[in-house]
Amino acid sequence: MSEHPILVTGATGKSGRRVVTQLRAKGLPVRAAARAGAHVFDWTDRSTWDAALEGVRSAYIVQLDGTKLVRPFVERAVRHGVERIVLASGRGIDDPDYAKDSSGFLEGIVDSEAAVRESGLEWTISRPGWFAQNFSEGFFADAIRAGELRLPGGDGAATFVDAEDIAAVVVAALTEDRHGGQIYELSGPRAVTLAEAVATISEASDREVRYVPLTVEDYVAELVQQGLPPADAEAFADVMEPLREGTDEYVSDGVQRALGRQPRTFTEFAKSTAAAGGWPT
Repeated sequence: MSEHPILVTGATGKSGRRVVTQLRAKGLPVRAAARAGAHVFDWTDRSTWDAALEGVRSAYIVQLDGTKLVRPFVERAVRHGVERIVLASGRGIDDPDYAKDSSGFLEGIVDSEAAVRESGLEWTISRPGWFAQNFSEGFFADAIRAGELRLPGGDGAATFVDAEDIAAVVVAALTEDRHGGQIYELSGPRAVTLAEAVATISEASDREVRYVPLTVEDYVAELVQQGLPPADAEAFADVMEPLREGTDEYVSDGVQRALGRQPRTFTEFAKSTAAAGGWPT
């Protein structure tokens, strides 16, 4: 399949951007598809789908939360002759007690996984847990920049996984023949509390960052005071539940199974981010 472009949707996101970089480092042709750029792809505009899929034999699908668009996209991919699909999903999808789903995302993700498995194509599913990069370029980055992470996380911990490892697993599944039918749950090598995480970031970035645990009620009230609608504020609080309740503390073996090595530690992530100048200032 090396002469065909590999489609990467969500090519500007945390995992997609790294998948593109790693594929190009291997000298492979990549179609980096996103809402802006050389290859325009918009989940909500089906007129962009055919151009993204033309001539493609393998694809990385980063779904749009809260939708059921993967199923019709996969059906169209089959018609275009796509042979291999890697789907970005999420840890805990098959555990109804993992977290609250007040935003209604779970039904769409479950349907996406089913669509891929039922497609008749060679498929692999990536189920990463909490991204370590949430601290440097995502969910927590503004708070890290401000020097104070205020969250309803209690003293719970999570096995934060480096997006570089996520991308490496995806690249392996896209380019190697031994990953078909595999579901890879991805995590770091050990659980890290939020207090430990910010202490590690403080040391790596040479600036003080504090973690301030909040009650759910106080966290929601703060977000509402900042202008967020109450329903959205409560949804953000729900996202923190697996961390707060410790349901994301367990270690998964997906990185080891897919790559034959241990995942990167949170300390390695923090130091490499500092070396690249990636910590918010």
